[in-house]
Amino acid sequence: MSVVGFYAFNFDCQILVVNMRRRYSVALIVETSSNYGRNLLDGIVRFKKTQSDWSVFLEEQDLRGGPPEWLIDWNGDGIICRSTNPEIAQMVRSRKIPFVDLNDRRSGNSEFVTLRSDDHAIGRLGARHFMGRGFRSFGFFGFDQEAWSRRREESFVKELKQKRHECSILKSKWHGLSNRELDQPRKFSLAYERKRITSWLKGLPKPVGIMASNDIAGKNILDCCLLAEIAVPEQVAVLGVDNNEVICNLCEPPLSSVMPNSEQIGFSAAERLAKLMAGEKVTPRLQCFDPLDVRLRQSSSVYAIEDPELATALSFLRTNACFGISVKQVLEHTKLSRSSLERRMRKLLGHSPQQEIRNCQLKQVRSLLAKTDMSIEQIAINCGFEHPEYLHVVFKRELNMTPGDYRKALNK
Repeated sequence: MSVVGFYAFNFDCQILVVNMRRRYSVALIVETSSNYGRNLLDGIVRFKKTQSDWSVFLEEQDLRGGPPEWLIDWNGDGIICRSTNPEIAQMVRSRKIPFVDLNDRRSGNSEFVTLRSDDHAIGRLGARHFMGRGFRSFGFFGFDQEAWSRRREESFVKELKQKRHECSILKSKWHGLSNRELDQPRKFSLAYERKRITSWLKGLPKPVGIMASNDIAGKNILDCCLLAEIAVPEQVAVLGVDNNEVICNLCEPPLSSVMPNSEQIGFSAAERLAKLMAGEKVTPRLQCFDPLDVRLRQSSSVYAIEDPELATALSFLRTNACFGISVKQVLEHTKLSRSSLERRMRKLLGHSPQQEIRNCQLKQVRSLLAKTDMSIEQIAINCGFEHPEYLHVVFKRELNMTPGDYRKALNK
């Protein structure tokens, strides 16, 4: 750690040290090769802008290797790391360096302060996305021996089972370059893998909603659908995770994806490291961050509803919920009576049309609380609430916290 100060002389020729401060050297071992890693770094950069006493070391890398060579002789003050392995862990232990762990590939708890996406919340969000669009057939495509994929799969299946739905599961090996074991290269046949995926897809009851454990897996599904001439999203709807804009928009059709709150994870990691370097105790040791939302694109922009009148009603309702519409206005766009709409929607979604309007409004409220600095009053107007006070009442009733508390919780 370096010390920076300014010196001045008083009239008695005594040296005074003015504005003395310590400068922290921070190492970032975060992959620049993935969208998730780059978003983490964006969050760290956002925090660094509030700190004039950080000097940061970073080089381009992926998740494959051990400690960078420069870290061996590095005499710094703190580390934020994504590729935590036994070698790095031992070095941190022996040198007692303040350390924040962003690794999500373990199934157990880390010995270090750890931040990661809430994979269980990601799985639940995926299941609700498809159920809310009327699907009754489901699939999950994930990766073997990857804890983050397994957590997403478990919660996706569990959420479906609570509504008495079954789910077909297919797993593959994770062949991402940033995750391949260097000492145990795996033989991989793209032709065989596509044949296996295609056979699985053809055997699923249609229409089917498939959650892929990340965007790479989602692209694999869509590529196989294209080769097998399976209609997307009419027969197979697909949802990925990570919202990698390049990958999602290269897909045919563009891939819907769950958006993790990775920038906030990076910001919070830097915030916690600053406390550790200052000698403060940090709790909790493990914190998982909810995803922001689903970024809807063409791959899942369909309602799997055999009832055309109900599909029309739902489409109008969800498109216009934040304009403050009423159930009466929904009925004006269908041939259904109020009792028929109520009965059919409860059968499909488990709640009333009015509750669906509220759900859509609150979804947008949460999105604006997370992504913008808009005031609660502005958000209320943008989401169809005539009075901000009523937004507070509804939000507290549905989420057991105020909008302000929700925004604070996101930024912890």
